[in-house]
Amino acid sequence: MNARAGQRNSLTDVPGLLVGHHHVLDPDAVLGAGGATGCTVVRAPGGAIAAVDVRGGGPGTRETDVLDPANTVRQVHSILLTGGSAYGLAAAEGVMRWLEEQGEGVPMDPADASRVVPIVPGAVIFDLPVGDWDIRPTAEFGYRAAADASVEFARGCVGAGVGARAGSIKGGVGSASIVLGPGPAEGVTVAALIVANPVGSVFDPRTGLPWGTGTDGPAYFGLAQPSPEQLAGANALPVKGSVLNTTIGVVATDAPLDPSGCRRMAMTAHDGLARAIRPAHSPLDGDTLFALATGTSSAAGNIPMPPAFPQDLLLLDQVCTAAAVCVERAIVDAILTARTVAGIPAYSDLFAAPGE
Repeated sequence: MNARAGQRNSLTDVPGLLVGHHHVLDPDAVLGAGGATGCTVVRAPGGAIAAVDVRGGGPGTRETDVLDPANTVRQVHSILLTGGSAYGLAAAEGVMRWLEEQGEGVPMDPADASRVVPIVPGAVIFDLPVGDWDIRPTAEFGYRAAADASVEFARGCVGAGVGARAGSIKGGVGSASIVLGPGPAEGVTVAALIVANPVGSVFDPRTGLPWGTGTDGPAYFGLAQPSPEQLAGANALPVKGSVLNTTIGVVATDAPLDPSGCRRMAMTAHDGLARAIRPAHSPLDGDTLFALATGTSSAAGNIPMPPAFPQDLLLLDQVCTAAAVCVERAIVDAILTARTVAGIPAYSDLFAAPGE
């Protein structure tokens, strides 16, 4: 499979998607004190076909039933990824308020375009022990993140990734994209945005390299083999003590998938999560991936549909395979762009090159 990254190597390489963050991060935050949480909003102006796949044992979600392919609503207008555990779902109210003000949502009155109901599914990570337990995302967080959404967005310790902890080291927000090469899906873009907050390990204790470098190799990410001293220091870190964790995110494509195709993409994308986190989908995680299809690709739009199937299965196969690679890369990106917060060491500090 051709694995060339898109222009930004991010979710917004899929035309029609925007990403925004809002968070609080006290410079003096320590475990149990100071603000360290936030939310991230993926906007799809005009709507996008969507689905979801939940694999973890302890999920915290909102509006996921509406995404069942058997149900009536076919599009969403935003996806909320948030900290604050179940409390953080309150941020969705602010996202809905912002969308309603823009007239974005399911039309409810043909005579009044302002009467809409925005569809905003969401998922949470458990970050309450990082920083002050009583500070968690509110409706105002969601409103500001929706208003902030654009093609360019930050990664690492931002938005929903501010309080994320990936095993023994700092987690965060990561993203990646692929433009598919020769084949039925040539020219189609597939991308992922991930909030990495697992209980499992994100690096190999034998080498110090992120598990997620397995497909592309460490050189793709600009990584060298850590020294024995660095490896010993990383392996000496205490394991994550929280019983509630979770990695959440969005995979997306500009291919014209229907809800069933989106669901299959979300399911396959979890393979990338399992490659980059060990163990994945544990009873202590609520691993949840949303899938979006904007149908904006002119390349995919020219593909004839086979008569016996609802969509081109070869195109779907390529898109699903790419989605897993994007998730794998995005988790590595989250780890590499994170910085030390509240005493939780970042990978870049543990394995800094000599002289850095």
